[in-house]
Amino acid sequence: MSAADGKIEELERVALAKIAYEKGIPLDRLNLMLDRADEYKYLIPLDDSEKEQQLEDMIGLALADGEFAPAERELINIVADKLGVSKSALDKLIETATSTSRQGNSQ
Repeated sequence: MSAADGKIEELERVALAKIAYEKGIPLDRLNLMLDRADEYKYLIPLDDSEKEQQLEDMIGLALADGEFAPAERELINIVADKLGVSKSALDKLIETATSTSRQGNSQ
């Protein structure tokens, strides 16, 4: 997603590096993935429901390990901004996902 606009900004690189570190992905592997980012097919969402679905998927992946790391939140904020999703709409998606995650963990 970060490379969808043809470039990866420094802020995005930093967020991706933090996430890679937290997930145990070696830096050389991350750099290889970033160097080849243009080879990955990515379709930019066209409507609001597709944008929300993409963000929900990202939030779900971020919460998969039971934690929402600051670097993951930072990257999701960047993506939401690029998609034109407001902060309040993003906050609502995150709140819904985290409450659903908490309910799933308490069962």
